[in-house]
Amino acid sequence: MYFATAGIECAPFIPPLVAACVSFVTSMGGISGAFLLLPFQMSFLGYAHPSVSATNQFYNVVAIPSGVYRFIKEGRMVWPLTGVVIAGTLPGVFFGALIRVNWLPDAKDFKLFAALVLLYIGGRMLRDQLRPAPSNRGRTDAEQRFQERMRAFMGNRAVSTEPAVRVVDWNTRRVRYLFYGEEFSFPVRGVFLLTFLVGIVGGTYGIGGGAIISPFFVSFFRLPVYTVAGASLMGTFITSVAGVAFYMSIAPLYPHMSIAPDWTLGLLLGFGGMCGMYLGARCQKFVPARCIKWILTVILLGTAAQYAVQFFR
Repeated sequence: MYFATAGIECAPFIPPLVAACVSFVTSMGGISGAFLLLPFQMSFLGYAHPSVSATNQFYNVVAIPSGVYRFIKEGRMVWPLTGVVIAGTLPGVFFGALIRVNWLPDAKDFKLFAALVLLYIGGRMLRDQLRPAPSNRGRTDAEQRFQERMRAFMGNRAVSTEPAVRVVDWNTRRVRYLFYGEEFSFPVRGVFLLTFLVGIVGGTYGIGGGAIISPFFVSFFRLPVYTVAGASLMGTFITSVAGVAFYMSIAPLYPHMSIAPDWTLGLLLGFGGMCGMYLGARCQKFVPARCIKWILTVILLGTAAQYAVQFFR
């Protein structure tokens, strides 16, 4: 099958199959999987035009709603966190799109940029995994209680139907919420500033920012991975919608470049991602938090190493 905008040819079953496998694993950590589908498109399919970023964000638009639906249904959405993520990343995505088109159109430079971003996040998560801070104790206890509830569910024992997350206080300075008896909080202004910067990087990378935001919440703000996944995916969805619209709006200004997404390829990737993300969000509660974090760490570092090698070659 030939994809005109991307200028590539491949079997139609390959994109959705790869997207389903990737999104199943990454959605457990609140990541859509777009940051891995980007190297798949660039390195395996040979799609290296700037429009690959727009196609990647279109994948998010199609795939993410199924995963968000599962987190909402299971009461694991921290809505104030979701709102701050959207407010911060949305304007950043616009700046990121301009940076991608004007300063990073060359695939080689883009790969170095992506490698540095992913290497920093992966290194931070690896350090936390090998040397957990004392402040992690409350988070670990809450996550263990959540896992005990899931084991009881699998053993057909009665469990509480109370939502896992309950917001107890939120204002313009700080948000506090409970997760299985443990209280967690985050500064609104700090998260806003962080997500704005992440939005710039995510808009440049074509991932909506979720692949960076979720690990930051776990590593920097010490929030449980079970409570940030839904907010991260929702934020990625909203910013991806804006990202696709922005790429479409600026495409006529760059007639010599491929800017707009490849709709057919994006739909195929999105369909596979939709299936994989729904299953990943449904299965996340049965997988130990530490296992999810190790999966994210290995994926981040592996992708960063691959990009760095390709750049220096």
